[in-house]
Amino acid sequence: MKKPLATAGYTFAMQDDLFASAGEAGWDDPHRLFFALWPDAGLREEICRVAARLERDWAPGGRRLRPDRYHLTMQYLGDYSPLPVALLEQACAAADGVRLPAFDLQLDRAASFAGARVWWLGTQAVPEGLERLWDGLGQVLARAHVRVKSAPAFTPHLTLQRDVRRLIEPMPVEPLAWPVREFVLIDSQPRRPYAVLRRWALAG
Repeated sequence: MKKPLATAGYTFAMQDDLFASAGEAGWDDPHRLFFALWPDAGLREEICRVAARLERDWAPGGRRLRPDRYHLTMQYLGDYSPLPVALLEQACAAADGVRLPAFDLQLDRAASFAGARVWWLGTQAVPEGLERLWDGLGQVLARAHVRVKSAPAFTPHLTLQRDVRRLIEPMPVEPLAWPVREFVLIDSQPRRPYAVLRRWALAG
């Protein structure tokens, strides 16, 4: 039996006949789909404090992200309109095959992407578990013929600010501990909260 996908405002069982009224639910708006790590509420508060200190000390301009939008992208599936049920079905079935252990991640450095003009938090030492999850998820998606649109090299980062006027060199920040025990599939739509479609627990 297929597991239903639950979002903030609706639930569906990944069957085409349930999409007849998609427009009424806003599903015809663009959908950005990606697998991600999703911080808990306590970690979001800690990240927000670090973001506020960086903004105070470096005055980047731009837009600070709301804490409810903090995430670390693992694999990006692309932008779609309307919501592609077949792709979701394939991607979720593929992710069901991930069998990897939980791990701990430490957010301990801030940096910029010059081209994208963003500030982000990352880690000075990428844990093996994070690399294995990124690679393993990419492999199961490839075997399921789900094309990802992620960058070929993995630079784990959690975006803090967009459209900044001032870039920063990589710098250490107060370490934030992140016990990673799951990954999620996110649906992002304009002017709507992120919707967590599915969660997958990591072993242990």
